[in-house]
Amino acid sequence: MIAIPRVIILLAIISPPVFLAGCSSLLPHAHTNTVGPWQNYHEAQQTFDQIIPYQTTSEELKTLKLDPESNPNITILNYSDVIRRFIPNPTVNADDLAPGVKECIMAKAACHGYEIVQKSNTSKRYGNFWADITNFKRKTEVTGWSFSGVILVKDDIVIYTLAGGLPAIRELDESNNPLGPFQGSGESALRNRVPLP
Repeated sequence: MIAIPRVIILLAIISPPVFLAGCSSLLPHAHTNTVGPWQNYHEAQQTFDQIIPYQTTSEELKTLKLDPESNPNITILNYSDVIRRFIPNPTVNADDLAPGVKECIMAKAACHGYEIVQKSNTSKRYGNFWADITNFKRKTEVTGWSFSGVILVKDDIVIYTLAGGLPAIRELDESNNPLGPFQGSGESALRNRVPLP
C-alpha cells in the first residue's frame, strides 16, 4: 500500500474552500468605452459650456477637441441630416424650432453640424458563482455614463448647441432560470432590470 504524504492530504482538504471563496472573481465582466477626450460626463459638459453661440469659431472648436480631426467619433451632419434630426416628421412646425436651427436649415449647404456621442459602460456579473455558470441565476451590474451633443456651424461660426445624456448609469439586471442549463432557448427567463439609486 502506497503511503500518501500528509502535505497532499492537507492540500486536498484546504483547496476546495479556498477555490470556492475566490469563485466570484471568475465571473465575467466587460468594459465598453467610446474613444474621446473626456473621462466623465462632467468634463464633456464643461467643454460644451465653453461654446458661445454666434461667437465661438470653427478654429476655437478645434482647440476644444470638438472637430472630426481631433476627435475620431464625431459625426458630420450635412443639411439633410440636420433636417431629419430636428424635423423628423411633417407634424413638426419649423416655426417652433430654436432660432439657430431655423437659421441653419435656411442656410442649406452653408451650414453643417457635428454630432458627438461618448459613453463608458462597465458590465460586471456578481453573486453566486455556481448559480451563474449553471444558468440558474445571473446578476449583472452596469455602471458608467453617456454624453451626446450637437453643434451647428454656419460660415465657420457656431450658431447652435445642444447637449445632454446620463451623468451616472447604474443598473441591475437579474435573470432567473428555474431549469438552469436545461432552460429551453424558446423559454424566456424571469428577468428584472431596474436602475439603482
